[in-house]
Amino acid sequence: MPSRPSLRSLPGAGTTTPAQAVLRVLAAAGLAVNAEVHARLADKYDSVTESISQGTLFRLEAALAALAALLVLVWRSRLADLFALAVSLGGLALLLVYRYIDVGVLGPFPDMYEPLWFTDKTVTVIAQAVSALMALILLAWRGRGVRRGPRESWERG
Repeated sequence: MPSRPSLRSLPGAGTTTPAQAVLRVLAAAGLAVNAEVHARLADKYDSVTESISQGTLFRLEAALAALAALLVLVWRSRLADLFALAVSLGGLALLLVYRYIDVGVLGPFPDMYEPLWFTDKTVTVIAQAVSALMALILLAWRGRGVRRGPRESWERG
């Protein structure tokens, strides 16, 4: 009878320290807030359009942020952490660029310049910054690697 794979054999299902778990929850929370705000505001931006509406871009951001939140919680891997970092930093960079620079229309993308702060924008900036920082710390933590003592090396072969 073939044995079922254990949870430890699944990709990214290693051990997580309590500190890493907190980092993952904070990263996911920031991404979830980002997703919620973008999903809620999307219909208000449907009228800002070129080939693609700003509302559509907001929905895409919401979907990517929700996926990143799920992955960073469930699939504990460098790839999930990188995806969370990319979504967070990408969204933060675009928000800040379109807040401070009137880029105009870029190909199929509408002119999304909005030179003012309001509560949802402030909340999103904070959420994206927190999730980016948490993902960056998780990646740095992974990069340190695990040192094995002589006994552990011998026992593992």
